[in-house]
Amino acid sequence: MAYEKPITIKEAISSISEQEFILPAIQREFVWNTRQIEMLFDSIMRDYPISTFLFWHVKAEHVNRFKFYRFLPYFHQRDKRHNDPAELSVTKDRRAVLDGQQRLTSLYLGLKGSYAYKLNRYNWKSDHAFPKRHLYINLLSAAEDNEMLYDFRFLSVVELNHFNTNFSTKYHWFKVGDILDYTGLIQLMNYISKNSLADSSKYSTQQIDFASNTLSNLYEKFNDKELINFYLEKSEELDKVLHIFIRVNSGGTKLSYSDLLLSIATAQWKDKDAREVIHKFVDSVNSIDPGFNINKDLVLKSCLVLADLDVKFKVDNFSTENMQLIEKQWDSISIAVNISFQLIASFGFDSKTLTAYNAVIPIAYFLKKNGIGEEVLHSNRHQQNRANIKEWLIRALLRKVFGGTPDNLYPTYRKIITDNLGTFPLKELIDKYKGSNKSLSFDEDTIDNLLNTQYGSPFAYMVLSLLYPLNHYYKFHQDHMHPKKFFTQKALKKLGYDDAKVEDYMTRFNRLSNLQLIQETQNLEKNATPLNKWLSSTFIGEELSNYKQLHYIPLQNDLEMDSFIDFYENRKEILKNRLMQLLKVEKNQLVKVATEPYEEELN
Repeated sequence: MAYEKPITIKEAISSISEQEFILPAIQREFVWNTRQIEMLFDSIMRDYPISTFLFWHVKAEHVNRFKFYRFLPYFHQRDKRHNDPAELSVTKDRRAVLDGQQRLTSLYLGLKGSYAYKLNRYNWKSDHAFPKRHLYINLLSAAEDNEMLYDFRFLSVVELNHFNTNFSTKYHWFKVGDILDYTGLIQLMNYISKNSLADSSKYSTQQIDFASNTLSNLYEKFNDKELINFYLEKSEELDKVLHIFIRVNSGGTKLSYSDLLLSIATAQWKDKDAREVIHKFVDSVNSIDPGFNINKDLVLKSCLVLADLDVKFKVDNFSTENMQLIEKQWDSISIAVNISFQLIASFGFDSKTLTAYNAVIPIAYFLKKNGIGEEVLHSNRHQQNRANIKEWLIRALLRKVFGGTPDNLYPTYRKIITDNLGTFPLKELIDKYKGSNKSLSFDEDTIDNLLNTQYGSPFAYMVLSLLYPLNHYYKFHQDHMHPKKFFTQKALKKLGYDDAKVEDYMTRFNRLSNLQLIQETQNLEKNATPLNKWLSSTFIGEELSNYKQLHYIPLQNDLEMDSFIDFYENRKEILKNRLMQLLKVEKNQLVKVATEPYEEELN
């Protein structure tokens, strides 16, 4: 690696335009905001160091051996965030940027491109929400911002016209990219003269001097001064280049480790663009109704697990051999993961109730290993698999066995699934971890703890979904049986209850024994109607008895508010007995349990 003769920013911009400077596939996408770009330009004007760059020299005859991208010509928060592939001839050598992509892209956008980010008051789909902005510098005064000396701003046409109309004596905005068209000081003086920036009848001496000095400084820094200092790596060995890239990008917060691993995968895949494929896959899974929030970390981990590789996130596991294996299996991996999320969506899980996304990976492994596709979602042949998977998932989430780093679980899960092909091995998984801190078993104390979960908690949903034989063609809501609106200090006092009774009601109403899962349409009909009134006006005879049985309503209870405590305690006992039956818990059975209370917690 050699230290090369520095070049000017103008030369660097020209090299980007001519695709002499390109981006290797291992680079992540552009992430800087306008504020960061403005501060970079201010730093250059103030002679602050902007760090050394690292380029990779790629010979013309080797250009097509690797995947490269163009720099962003402009940035649009909605429509233009991804770099286009570079279409390169083999007639000249190129320089791929290993360190400095964010800075060079920022310089290019500020000098040649534009930046469009969303305005708060507009809808995301509206084009008016994303006005195009170019970078300007105010030639009449310094920045009012304490962090910056020079007033650089990305301005839209509307903002520029507003300044010119209302503040013409305080602001004169010079489009920063125009400085690249200037070839000498004479042109600078002509600009000052043409725009009356030396007119003492309009501007103060301080403003006149500032305009002249600022424009001259801008010209010097971006056209004349050789500020782009760089090292040049000339090796054609991808492994060496990857190692250098990881070394220079793994410090600080420049790249997350998963960014690095995705970059490596992108460089190693032969027929697919890993970055594009994985980004699209993440979007497709997250769009599954009712909505999830997976990221590339989960996808990369799924690839390692489902391809039967070492599951740890480390560079050695993203070798050329492993990446080619994952690319070969990508279709089956992605299908299995996608169907797994469709399946748990049919169980009623979403981004709020799925508290550990890693718990989906063993489900995907089971589907892939058994060659099971979308038929698992609806076929009667897979009814037992659906039941086993649902119970296992709820047990795993309630016991929080996938909290922290679950890497040690995956090899064992893979072996048990492989040794028990055909049916999801619920019993075998439960038996394997009995007595360990990853146990899927419950005891009576744990059941009591579960019954204290609060409304809105993902754990409350999990417990309720165990208790109800849900038809997943319908949407279900968590609902207060005795409506929430009656449980305020004011409402309870109005019923004549003393302080002690008010406290008893307030501590119970939001817990599981006053909650039910109810179809969305029924919940909208019920709204805040008192429980007894709604039941008597909605159901009669056998229909009413069936509803009470389905929702574990004590048959002997008066359902008026005065009897809420009796209703709560009796229903709590019914729910406890049913949960002990479902989770196969015997009286006085003891197992290792999670120490945290099952209150509302999201991942």
